[in-house]
Amino acid sequence: MTDEPIVLKTTSIDNVAIVANLAGLPQGAVVLNGIVLEEAIPMGHKVALQSFETGDDVIRYGQVIGYANRPIRAGCWVNEWNISMPKPPNLTDIPYIQKPIPALERLEGFTFQGYKNPDGSVGTKNVLGITTSVQCVAGITDFICQKIRRELLPRYPNVDDVVAFNHSYGCGVAIDAPGAIVPIRTIKHIAQNPNFGGEIMIIGLGCEKLRPERLLPNDQSPAESSILYLQDEAFDGFGDMVAGIMDLAEKHLRKLNERQRTTCPASDLVVGMQCGGSDAFSGLTGNPVSGFAADLIVRAGGTVFFSEVTEVRDAIHLLVPRAVDETVAQALKDEMAWYDAYLQQGQADRSANTTPGNKGGGLSNIVEKALGSVAKSGTSPIVDVLSPGEKIRRKGLNFVATPASDFVCGTLQLAAGMNMHVFITGRGTPYGLSMVPVIKVSSNSKLANRWHDLIDFDAGPVAFGAKSIDQMGWELFHLILDIASGTRNVATDLLGIHNDLVLFNPGPLT
Repeated sequence: MTDEPIVLKTTSIDNVAIVANLAGLPQGAVVLNGIVLEEAIPMGHKVALQSFETGDDVIRYGQVIGYANRPIRAGCWVNEWNISMPKPPNLTDIPYIQKPIPALERLEGFTFQGYKNPDGSVGTKNVLGITTSVQCVAGITDFICQKIRRELLPRYPNVDDVVAFNHSYGCGVAIDAPGAIVPIRTIKHIAQNPNFGGEIMIIGLGCEKLRPERLLPNDQSPAESSILYLQDEAFDGFGDMVAGIMDLAEKHLRKLNERQRTTCPASDLVVGMQCGGSDAFSGLTGNPVSGFAADLIVRAGGTVFFSEVTEVRDAIHLLVPRAVDETVAQALKDEMAWYDAYLQQGQADRSANTTPGNKGGGLSNIVEKALGSVAKSGTSPIVDVLSPGEKIRRKGLNFVATPASDFVCGTLQLAAGMNMHVFITGRGTPYGLSMVPVIKVSSNSKLANRWHDLIDFDAGPVAFGAKSIDQMGWELFHLILDIASGTRNVATDLLGIHNDLVLFNPGPLT
């Protein structure tokens, strides 16, 4: 890397550029066509490439990200304080004019070693899952998981882990309110995640509103299930409850231990793409690299999820034309409208999304953030739209509607059926999931070098031309296959760092 001042534009019509130098640039530095910086500008932040009058368009990614709210001279720092945010695209004004779908060459011959399930899905881990019907039982499931790891797992070496899905739902809720379907189907579909191999246990209390039977797959009867109620009168005290759960767990562990990795086509991948702790480099490096890998997965016949409604809302006009048909296009707009109403009900709007960390990393507002965020979806046609908590229906690129909150988004992508997770960050986060491998991609090498034992893949070289987006996209694609095969481990699994799953619950409490 050179000490020369480096600023990056995304398109030829951009009138701001991003400072790429790790230490930022001092006042007086000269960039591009002789523009002299009138003030020091930190790494990732924007420099004005022209002088702006009040009301002038500020353009990045070839799109208007804001309007100057005061005169800004060329060479000055452009940030959240001197630009105002445009209105979001009007959903009723976005026509569906389908873009021609290019005939991309199908990728053949790419495989990974996965766990095939009777329902046709494929796991990348072999995990005993314990789901719960109510928060009341969380203490005992945590206790049980520790006991199973200590006493049972050593006898079943093919089982990777035991995981309890504890959550805050199940009682004290309006169980039949319209919004209640979201957390209920989320819990139900997480239990069907491919990494559990169908061997799920349900621990209930007995008096909760959310009956465990509602969490069973549609084709399974209560008689065939593994439901255990702590209030069952057969249990004489805590010790009996524990013994009953341990006996049930051992039956499932025996079956899971028989699972073996076999060669599976890359078309069995279901990869969730997600951002967290984004910065101005995310839309230049990490997201486009991940988007290129997403296109490779789709070309191989696999499935990719992208999500985060508020980080899509301001780029929805770029996504609607990518829908495979008018039904999918309308579904995209419907999810945006539903979330607009949801935010309005809470007396909030999309501008609440951008965090202090995002702004510290150079993202001035949600418009700029959204335009960079959607790059992780690649260029493939959008084949389906899933509402929160729904399960995958079609292979290919899917928009899975979720809040932008990292842990809520991850929870909903698990429910949709992902077996691999790619998480792009510019500011850094220890985020991880116990149920699926999470590949952490850094958007800048400064973070990757500082968090060398937490980041799995550094997309930073793209910023300085050391590697191309295509080259790094292929590298990430191969890493996904290796991680899915179990031949390499992600940092969060090696370190044992895993987040709680968090339900999205728009339904009322009682």
